[in-house]
Amino acid sequence: MEEDPEDANYELLQDNLRRLQTMTDVKGRPFEIITLPMPGVVGGTSTDKRNLDRLPASYANFYIANGVVLAPIFGHTNDTRALRVLEKLFPSRRVVGINCEPLVWGMGTIHCVTQQQPDAGS
Repeated sequence: MEEDPEDANYELLQDNLRRLQTMTDVKGRPFEIITLPMPGVVGGTSTDKRNLDRLPASYANFYIANGVVLAPIFGHTNDTRALRVLEKLFPSRRVVGINCEPLVWGMGTIHCVTQQQPDAGS
């Protein structure tokens, strides 16, 4: 969730949350929604928060592995808050923050780089 109403993502993310809060699973049960903060602007080149050339930085691009959760961090004050949310969600795993500011310039972070690559021969 973006907390800054001046940020370009604020309204979009608020709308997403409102929609999720009205949805249910196939048995009619409401979803348990856990929010993560946003890491602020990464890569933006403008001082206008609504007109930025920003990168897709998100704490939601984490990777769950055996005994560990690898979580992207970006040198923002919300890094610690995001790691604490993930620690509560995965109490049996160690949550490790990895600086992903350089990686996000490739338009993704940890979870993205763990995805399978298609076989060129197929």
